[in-house]
Amino acid sequence: MPGLPFLLLLFCLLPPTTAKRRQAVCVLRNLFRPKETQHYYRPGDLIIGGNLPLQNVMSSSLPDFQKEPFGLRFVSLPIFKKYQQFLALVFAITEINKDLVLLPNITLGLHICDNFRMERKISLISLSFLSTRGQMVPSYKCDRQDLLLSVIGGDHPKTSRQMASIFSIYKVPQLGVGFEFHLEYRPVYSSFFRINPRDFPQCVGLVQLFLHFQWNWVGLVTSEDESGGHFISTLKPMLKEKEICLAFTEWLKSDQLSGLLKQLRFKILFKAEVIILFGDSADITVFLTVLNIGIKHGISFKTVWILTSHWKFTLVEDPSEGLKDLHGALQFREHGGDVSEFRDFLLSLYHLIKEEASFLLYWWETLFDCYIPQPGKVPPKGEEQCTGKESFEDIPDFIFEIGVRGESYNIYNAIYAVAHALHAIYGSGARPALLKFGKRISNVEPWQILSNLRNVRFNNSAGDEVFISENGLGFARYEIVNWVVHPQKYLVPVKVGHKDSRAAPGQDFTINSDAILWATKKVPFARCGMKRCHAGQRRRVPEGKPVCCYECDACPEGTFSNQTDAAHCDPCPEDQYPNKDKNQCIAKKIHFLAYQETLGYILASLSLFLCLITSAVLIIFYKHHDTPIVKANNRDLTYILLVSLLFCFLCSFLFIGRPRKLTCLLQQTAFSILFSLAVSSILAKTVMVVLAFMSTKPGNRTRKFLGKPLTNSIVIAGPLVQAVLSATWLVTSPPFPNFDFHSLVGEAIFECNEGSTSMFYTVLAYLGFLALISFMVAFLARKLPDSFNEAKFITFSMLVFCCVWITFLPTYLSTKGKSMVAVEIFSILASGAGLLVCIFFPKCYIILLRPNLNCRENIMRHKNL
Repeated sequence: MPGLPFLLLLFCLLPPTTAKRRQAVCVLRNLFRPKETQHYYRPGDLIIGGNLPLQNVMSSSLPDFQKEPFGLRFVSLPIFKKYQQFLALVFAITEINKDLVLLPNITLGLHICDNFRMERKISLISLSFLSTRGQMVPSYKCDRQDLLLSVIGGDHPKTSRQMASIFSIYKVPQLGVGFEFHLEYRPVYSSFFRINPRDFPQCVGLVQLFLHFQWNWVGLVTSEDESGGHFISTLKPMLKEKEICLAFTEWLKSDQLSGLLKQLRFKILFKAEVIILFGDSADITVFLTVLNIGIKHGISFKTVWILTSHWKFTLVEDPSEGLKDLHGALQFREHGGDVSEFRDFLLSLYHLIKEEASFLLYWWETLFDCYIPQPGKVPPKGEEQCTGKESFEDIPDFIFEIGVRGESYNIYNAIYAVAHALHAIYGSGARPALLKFGKRISNVEPWQILSNLRNVRFNNSAGDEVFISENGLGFARYEIVNWVVHPQKYLVPVKVGHKDSRAAPGQDFTINSDAILWATKKVPFARCGMKRCHAGQRRRVPEGKPVCCYECDACPEGTFSNQTDAAHCDPCPEDQYPNKDKNQCIAKKIHFLAYQETLGYILASLSLFLCLITSAVLIIFYKHHDTPIVKANNRDLTYILLVSLLFCFLCSFLFIGRPRKLTCLLQQTAFSILFSLAVSSILAKTVMVVLAFMSTKPGNRTRKFLGKPLTNSIVIAGPLVQAVLSATWLVTSPPFPNFDFHSLVGEAIFECNEGSTSMFYTVLAYLGFLALISFMVAFLARKLPDSFNEAKFITFSMLVFCCVWITFLPTYLSTKGKSMVAVEIFSILASGAGLLVCIFFPKCYIILLRPNLNCRENIMRHKNL
């Protein structure tokens, strides 16, 4: 066994089982230790870190390079609004630790450090959270104490990005004020979650506010940083879409306060009555300083300031006279929840301060202007001692609010979101993620809750639904408050509306205009033009001017506008037309030839009169049918002609009155067929006269054509062809009732549309053809040597007939509505009356007044040639 000696040698080299393992000792100590006044620590199984700006550096000693930079002395003042965020964080942790269901047997700890808004401290504190407490070696821990679960920090996009670049490396969830980045950068900031809404919903609310008050000329003052630039790039397209113009854009620069004052004064003089203010809590100090400088120079800005939710009043002392110019300002303030237990927490806060005095002591003393006695310290002279009964009710809201709202409410919800994400891991049952040994928790890493944190959704104690996504924490909800100067010279917020992105369109924005107190005593005009375009006018932008600086023009003919400052005038519906002022549409009057009108009454009376005359002539001819003059002119053709004329006069009534489907079908067809019958009868009479004369000549064979077969053929063939044409018309494209809304102003013509215009003119052309043939035949026979030659009268009657219908065409085409119908009726009556008068009145004259001429001898007598 060649391998046995080698195996025994290995066993000899192994250490004895009784050997002791050397204990690991941390050798890096005290590299970075925050001062006692800079941090608040509460032990727990898992630690929530807080990197918050709780104090503002007012002055500091200059570095002399003789001692460590951390040893520099500086003077600072507490930022009350930020302390409210700190208290909301402590309150949330306290509530969670008391909850026996959310995280049973687990205690969350706190480690909150004050970064003084100094970039150096922000980075150092962030790195210290990743190290063993009291040292500063990132990701180097000698034990499992103070396991970092998550970090709350970043009150500004710049500081949030600074912290995110550190914590995303170690996959530690960071919840802070959001900064915008493209989706491709999400892996770089994989552990960052924003706790504030995006700028987009607030920009939508601003536009809705401007539209509500009809403002289109506003100024903008914004912070000179990345967030200010992003805000402008988000807001501008929305303003442009709604034709709202920015009168000016100014940047807040702390080193150019006097220049900013001059610019604002100059701009406001040019009617910039409404100005948007965008910036963070640090920028308001700069802005109020500008207002103070203006007051000292006798400048009072009677302007309505529109504050975004980013503005926080973080002043400590009396904000001086600068706040007076904020009277009447409107602000979009982030929604707060009704967390009633927070008030009780504040009442017990004094005992917490006395126990852990160092961190909160200075804040309490500054807030209430009193001192808390401490062992070994001499009380300051002239100051009152704090009793613990100091009331937060006496503190103005712009300094410190009793309720949990804005960023404090966001932090409160963010802590609960982390707890719910941890609960999802602990209660998943997939594996024993949390194993507690005494006071230690093993197998827990911050990156484990990242995926659960993205899917958290719950209802908080205020009843609001909370969830976290990559777009932020929850929905964007804002209260619109009106800041009013109180008689005691401090600002009071009055809620006048809200903006809720969850609500349906039309209900997401509400505001009570009557509850607003304006700095200008009335609603600002805030428009570029000096007057507004009234209803009946439209806007016109002069060349080279912004779209908001428009002029007003009257609406063109046929259009209207019923809104103020209408961009364009709209045409009325077809059945309506603009009124005199062009500010509304009124219904068009229905236009047709009615019996109640004078013209309709006259034409109807004339038609009846001609019908009576025709009937009288027919009766006369019937009573004297045996007389020579009636026999000599072919009684049958005479009766057919008279009856056709009678019906021609009666068909005029088809054109009068409200058009209907049946009357439209009968109008032109009945008129054309009846007149074709009448003209065909005249043609047959004329042909018979010609053939009768020619038959008297020796050797002429035309006598065989005389008789009823020829006349019947002419009388039947003429109207039959017209009937075929009319039937084709009715089958292919029949006439129908139709409204013509465009030919007359203010009236809708109700008429019978011909359907096929070509068929209409074909029917008229055929009728004209028959009339022309009759006229030519009668004209040739006018000088025949009979003593009573009917051809002369037929010639004259057809001449009248042709003249009437030749003049009908241009007159018919040049008129519209009832006038056009009246022209056709008049042409029917005139042409029919011409035939009746020219052909039958001479015969009636002989029959009734000269019966002596109504004899055979007189009829057969020839003229001397």
